Amino acid sequence: MSVRLMVVDDHRLLAEALASALKLRGHRVLAAAAPSGGAAELVISRAPEVCLLGTATPAEPGVFDPVVRIKREKPQIAVVVLGPVPSPRGIASAFAAGASGYVRHDERIEGVERAMVKARAGEAAVAPQLLTQSFAELLNPAAEPDDEGARLLQMLTPREVEVLVRVAEGEDTRLIAAGMGIAPSTARTHVQRVLMKLGVGSRLEAAALAARTGLLDRAGNRAP
Repeated sequence: MSVRLMVVDDHRLLAEALASALKLRGHRVLAAAAPSGGAAELVISRAPEVCLLGTATPAEPGVFDPVVRIKREKPQIAVVVLGPVPSPRGIASAFAAGASGYVRHDERIEGVERAMVKARAGEAAVAPQLLTQSFAELLNPAAEPDDEGARLLQMLTPREVEVLVRVAEGEDTRLIAAGMGIAPSTARTHVQRVLMKLGVGSRLEAAALAARTGLLDRAGNRAP
């Protein structure tokens, strides 16, 4: 069943890619935007059935203020947050602000679609494993917070870091090879190694994982 929705994310490439994938599955995507501010105004003015709201920092104070405003002015709009593996505080903050669901950024498109449909129906859309993980962290808090971005970045060589940055910027194999002064076959090998080390199956998934965990910003600082 088609859903009228909006995709709002700080990373335009990710927003547009998700919007395109959902359009192909028959949904009506009203906009794919990446505003630095004004997300709430944009969603309220378009009044979709569901808003997919991306965030890289679900535990940061104020990050869900747009959700609060959307639900205050247009309570019929269901908001589903797309973000990294949340801390208990992050997932609690999303629902406290009025979100109808929380989906990991690396969820398959079918999972995003199920969350949209459930949210539109007025149901809570959150994977049981996310709730289990959040409760486990509440009951057994780690001594230090897990920095997934730093952990993943440690797996990559400086050359692979540069490849990841270029992949996230949308460069294809030919452009990566030209920009790095290497053969296309070598560039292709580097890309495959990055995907393997990050545990993802596509360039888009690698870009999404890098952006959501903060790895992309760190990678930009480390890239030669």
